[in-house]
Amino acid sequence: MELKRVNQDFYVAGQITADDIAKIADQGIKTLICNRPDGEGADQPNVIEIEEAAQRHGLNVIYQPVISGKITDQQVTEFKQLYQNAEKPVLAYCRSGMRAISLWALAEVAPQDAALLVESGNKLGFNLKGLVPRILKRDYEPATIPCYSVVIVGAGAAGISVASSLLSREPHLDIVIIDPADTHYYQPGWTMVGGGIFKPQVTARSMASVIPSKVKWMKAAVAGFDPEHNQVILEGCQPIQYKALVVCPGLKLNWHGIEGLVETLGKNGVTSNYRYDLAPYTWELVQQLNGGKAIFTQPPMPIKCAGAPQKAMYLSADYWLKQGKLKNISIHFYNTGGVLFGVKEYVPALMQYVEKYGTELHFNHQLVKVDGPAKKAWFKVVNDENAALVETDFDMLHVVPPQQAPDFIRASSLTDEAGWVSVNPQTLQHTQHANIFALGDVMNAPNAKTAAAARAQAPIVAVNVIAQLKGEQNFCEYNGYGSCPLTVERGKIVLAEFGYGGKLLPSFPKWVIDGQKPSRLAWLLKEQILPPIYWQGMLKGREWMVKPERG
Repeated sequence: MELKRVNQDFYVAGQITADDIAKIADQGIKTLICNRPDGEGADQPNVIEIEEAAQRHGLNVIYQPVISGKITDQQVTEFKQLYQNAEKPVLAYCRSGMRAISLWALAEVAPQDAALLVESGNKLGFNLKGLVPRILKRDYEPATIPCYSVVIVGAGAAGISVASSLLSREPHLDIVIIDPADTHYYQPGWTMVGGGIFKPQVTARSMASVIPSKVKWMKAAVAGFDPEHNQVILEGCQPIQYKALVVCPGLKLNWHGIEGLVETLGKNGVTSNYRYDLAPYTWELVQQLNGGKAIFTQPPMPIKCAGAPQKAMYLSADYWLKQGKLKNISIHFYNTGGVLFGVKEYVPALMQYVEKYGTELHFNHQLVKVDGPAKKAWFKVVNDENAALVETDFDMLHVVPPQQAPDFIRASSLTDEAGWVSVNPQTLQHTQHANIFALGDVMNAPNAKTAAAARAQAPIVAVNVIAQLKGEQNFCEYNGYGSCPLTVERGKIVLAEFGYGGKLLPSFPKWVIDGQKPSRLAWLLKEQILPPIYWQGMLKGREWMVKPERG
């Protein structure tokens, strides 16, 4: 955490944690203003956690969430009133501090001080040029608009992989990646953290260490798109020009989509492997539970790695079985969908473990409400509007939240009716704009949203982007490949590999790994081989076991 002093009464910072509160209080801060909506990032503590810690240190907390790049005049007026009435000094924070300082500038800076604002912002690490038109109340054009051959939005698995794949083919290509995050996560490892196999630290590296050296990293948030003028608009209203655009910012975990969930995450036995800081709590709960009811949930599709809700359940059950505790624990799997797994060929192997662990399956049940202190959960019966909510108690509750495209994507013109980036499912080219491509979790192709899918998509997008830049149309095609290593017990995995329409696409002959049966070799792949393939292969442009094919 770095506090940036704007003046004696106002400070800004990027995302803070509950552990930072004591240091903030020691700096004399009296009021915190949170301008970041809850659930915006996978590693983001919610405002209730911050508020509880702040109260212990006598700090006031104000929650004024603002969507990145979408600061309205009304929000500026609200901020002005909140700031003026707040006990000083005030610390406002968001993901990077940009929204916070933008709100303050629009509320407090006089037109005659606009030039000084830009200079001061630069010293603090913020580009505030884009705010000048609103402060001056007249049109303003930056002297130059940066232009790149390829602009990549998002530095997750998909973004970095496609950047590396592009450079492996065109080493001198002018590429910029836009992403505000400081940390890059190996998210497939969080299931293993929740099962006590990995330490959380092995799933995280600094963003600077994984961005390809020949790629420019623009540490900023995207606010919107102007495809008619080939521009990306950054938070702070700064435009970036592109010849080709690759959109891959991942998806948003909608923790607020379940009533009461945010208030109880990380306590009262409520956890989720879908957050970096909560996966260790899952393992803590698993070890501590000696008896009672353990519930695992799955929200409506599409979600990131549809097998992950089950993986948490199987690894927990395996531990309880080996510790002799399972006879005292009832396990329940509540799935919004109507089947255990979407590709029927893998269901028999999974059902063997469902029966082995005595798991009760509840299909067409969607978690809609949680009361952590009371240890109660409520489920809606899908496709039955007249059915009452189903209430149940729990001792441990592992929740997978509903998921959607990021706010700035859903607010753009690039999406389908459901809010996902609209692409041709074979070429991954945008359906309306020929120089825009997308991959990873954010697009609407009907494939599984997994890291393995991104690994297969990255070379295809790289080939097609280069073809587009050269004016060629001989594109490579994606077959929908995705992989889900289902950790049915510690030491064995059912390796599901499939493409569009549920077609089986195994990477190995059956005599090596039969994906329809639990395999120790598949576990070795997940535990020891896939992590280095990710860090040293996929992110470095080494396209192992991936070969783009022309349509």
